[in-house]
Amino acid sequence: MLPIAMVTGASIYLLYHIMPEPVHRAGPLLGGLVSTLQPLLIFSMLFLTFCRIEPKDLKPHRWHWWLLLVQGGLFTGLGFLAFWVMKAMPGDYHAKVVLIESAMLCLICPTATAAAVVTRKLGGDVAGITTYTVLINLVTAVLVPLIVPMIHPMQGMDFWTAFSVIVAKIFPLLILPCLAAWLIRYLAPRVHQKLLGVPDLAFYLWAVALTLAITVTTKSIVQSTMSVSLLLYMALISLICCILQFVVGRFIGSRYKPRRPDVSPEVEARGKAVRTVTAGQSLGQKNTVFAIWMGYTFMTPETAIVGGLYSIWHNLYNSWQLYRAGKQ
Repeated sequence: MLPIAMVTGASIYLLYHIMPEPVHRAGPLLGGLVSTLQPLLIFSMLFLTFCRIEPKDLKPHRWHWWLLLVQGGLFTGLGFLAFWVMKAMPGDYHAKVVLIESAMLCLICPTATAAAVVTRKLGGDVAGITTYTVLINLVTAVLVPLIVPMIHPMQGMDFWTAFSVIVAKIFPLLILPCLAAWLIRYLAPRVHQKLLGVPDLAFYLWAVALTLAITVTTKSIVQSTMSVSLLLYMALISLICCILQFVVGRFIGSRYKPRRPDVSPEVEARGKAVRTVTAGQSLGQKNTVFAIWMGYTFMTPETAIVGGLYSIWHNLYNSWQLYRAGKQ
């Protein structure tokens, strides 16, 4: 499903690109349609995810704090590195800062709302990854306004302005689905049960959202005016960040142990597998649409393309994971 969605998404834009000029006049209309559909699909996926979670299950675990420390620490460290490069190499730092900012975006970008869909397919903890999605969005809303102005001072954009801009971006697609799902759970239980009766609906919605995301990514790459070498470096950085975060996330998840000493070895082995998958997806699968928006809004505009490049890598890895899980 995912490779088909990715190939379809790339093909749609490439086909549009080679069509005659009269067809391109519909470009703004099609772009507006995609911009409307993407948040609706994300809202729907997260709504269906929250329908499956009991409110009492949304609680922080110790591995959450380690993942937050990794994301926040690396982002902050790279922010100071970019600031030092700008001071040490005046007039000759643009390409270097673009690459550092690209890594910063890949690292601080919050967990994808669709990550819960993949995590459930892989046998992970949906409540655990959903809780982390909320936490990392809050951390991002605080860290980005604190660190980015060192590199890009913005006229009229103080901490609280930037914080409110980010919160306004994430609130409708993060908090509202949660509230809507819990209202349905308690006020319309029959509707809630019908929604639970279609277990793979969120997955197929994600396939449509992925198709649109790859279409937008392909457009960004084709229309980019960056040099090929810089584009390749950004692709390499996004790949390294993707591998690093999946590996570190799975490592942290596998190292976390429950406090109860009476857990049997069989239960602990199963719990370890669940935590490994959940922490890996929490750190590795990103909300790349949000990364693209942050690149345009807060950083050098060229960095926005790295979100699309990252989406290729993490979706290829997810495709392999789902294929392997299906065989097992």
